[in-house]
Amino acid sequence: MQYSFTTVLFCLLALSAAAQSFTDSNLPIVLIQTDIDPATGLPAEIPDDPKVLGSMKVIRRPNGARNYVSDANTAAYLEYNGRIGIEIRGSTSQVLPKKPYSLTTLEADNESNNNVEILGMPEENDWVLNAGAFEPTLIRDWLSYDLSRAMGNYAARGHYCEVVVNGDYQGVYVFMEKIKIDSDRVNIVKMTPADNTGDDVTGGYITKADKTTGGDPVAWTMTSHEGDIIEFIHEHPKPEDVTFAQNTYILGRFSGLRNVMSNQNTSIVNGYPTMIDIPSFVDFMISNELASNVDGYKFSTFFHKDRNGKLRAGPIWDFNLTYGNDLFLWGADRSHFDVWQFDNGDNTGPAFWKDLFDNPTFHCYLSKRWKALTATGQPLHYAAIATKIDSIALLLAESIAREEARWGTIGSHANHVQSLKDWLQLRMAWLDAAWSNDIACANPTLPPLVISKIHYHPADGQGWDDDQLEFIEISNNSNQIRYLTGVYFSELGLSYVFPSGSTLGAFQSLYLAADAQAFEAVHGFAPFGQFTRNLSNKSQRLVLSDAFGNEIDRVEYADSAPWPTAADGDGPYLQLADWNADNSLAQSWIPGNAVLTSTADVRPADHLVLFPNPVRDWLVATSPGAPITSYTLSDAMGRQVLSANVPATEDLALSVAALPANVYFLTLTFEQGQRLTRKVVKH
Repeated sequence: MQYSFTTVLFCLLALSAAAQSFTDSNLPIVLIQTDIDPATGLPAEIPDDPKVLGSMKVIRRPNGARNYVSDANTAAYLEYNGRIGIEIRGSTSQVLPKKPYSLTTLEADNESNNNVEILGMPEENDWVLNAGAFEPTLIRDWLSYDLSRAMGNYAARGHYCEVVVNGDYQGVYVFMEKIKIDSDRVNIVKMTPADNTGDDVTGGYITKADKTTGGDPVAWTMTSHEGDIIEFIHEHPKPEDVTFAQNTYILGRFSGLRNVMSNQNTSIVNGYPTMIDIPSFVDFMISNELASNVDGYKFSTFFHKDRNGKLRAGPIWDFNLTYGNDLFLWGADRSHFDVWQFDNGDNTGPAFWKDLFDNPTFHCYLSKRWKALTATGQPLHYAAIATKIDSIALLLAESIAREEARWGTIGSHANHVQSLKDWLQLRMAWLDAAWSNDIACANPTLPPLVISKIHYHPADGQGWDDDQLEFIEISNNSNQIRYLTGVYFSELGLSYVFPSGSTLGAFQSLYLAADAQAFEAVHGFAPFGQFTRNLSNKSQRLVLSDAFGNEIDRVEYADSAPWPTAADGDGPYLQLADWNADNSLAQSWIPGNAVLTSTADVRPADHLVLFPNPVRDWLVATSPGAPITSYTLSDAMGRQVLSANVPATEDLALSVAALPANVYFLTLTFEQGQRLTRKVVKH
């Protein structure tokens, strides 16, 4: 006879009721039932490796209502009801009675991955049940990831829950994302064993410094300043899949970082700014030092690198031995408020971390970022963190009592929470004193570069598909030549770093294309360069930064109103109507369909005047010294309402009396091939 998930579950719950009574919770409830082991006739034990099959139900009533184990039979309250593979995860944490788990959501065939949204997290199939090992508040991990996200980084999302495995109440967990390559997680290219040459071998990689578990081989080792050995392991590609060429390439990036840092080379031509995304290393160090993470830098320390991109630190992971907490059970006490975890003689990590900290330029950016993040109203201000801690403690108040009854590892939760906040106050005061001098990098000189065109969703054409025809225009909105060495796109999703010696003339523009060959075939001239990856057809943040990660320009476009929807696959591109406009605002952009030229757009003299504006009847454009040869007036949807070639004139008069009241965009073409677009308001 075959028994259902629910029948087996309630029988097991009844048998274990004397040990722990659990019927309902203010948190989501996760019910896991492993398949019957034919050898014992009992639910299969969950091993370290490999995963065993089972079923899982995630109960969460809508609108924060209370959840009940009896909701296991109510489909409307089940966020997941399906198959899984599950195993024990972790290293030191495995010795504890309360086990951490790694699980994969599966299709009914027990083999295919089932990408699903769970507890508000984006669709995926690999998940972690974080048990909060050695951590009496059950807050430190969740808090650290939440703060990292508030700083603008990706960190694993999660949700507190209570877990029952094979009818046995297991206590409070965080159901969270596993670190892996995905557009909603670590947004880099997923390599294959065939990616061994040229640009292909440059990424994407996820690599970690860690202790080996599950038999993963050590890829290479590095040393700390004290001679401690740090082991590096491939996370992606997996150790069994990584090729000799791939291993050689990524090892070379780390070896190169070690070498330039040992020489304190800050050159934007061949120094550390050419190798690493400095903001990610700054934020990684801030996260680890704020928490005084005793495992930071040597264990659970992830790095990632996109194709043709810079090496980046993170995402952060495993923050249970932090904020004054350590393996007290085994006599360890290392998370002090007045030490540097990269330089305390224990788990200090590769030498390049201390070398970075000792570099005056990097240290300046550390101080600048710390001061910005800890200002009033910012995510690392003490009051904001303390409020966050209190809110988590309130959320857990009920379930903590059951956790203590089950495992006896909590004690006075309120006292632990207060100790955490008291320690944090001391730590932040100590860091304030250490990271106080940012004078040298407080106000960097940045080139006035503007992202002025974005062709994110072209129409297919001339034998090329839409992805191949994407391009971005970057313009120099100044009357001086600008040097572009080291300027790069610093947001993951698109990679391009300007080569050493690159320049852009006064009021000149250049094009970067997704496919240089396609761009030249369609537009008749070669782009300045070719970027890696493709622009999203929905929405994407583009951030242009200098070699040290200082932000030059930022645009986050979308394919929906108020952004011009004509640029979403219908042919036109997004065009910034005025280089002086705020290009972060949708109303500053119009659909553009003018033919591109190799000289790109050159801004005419600043003395161009449009009057009156707003206008009722006649609009006059006066441009002394720059004769106008044609004009196009378009509405906000990019539709042309007036257009004509005219004899070269410095004074152009247009009758707009018959046009309905609206916002329009006037594009003028000048005698020397220059173009300029201005917004016009018609009453």
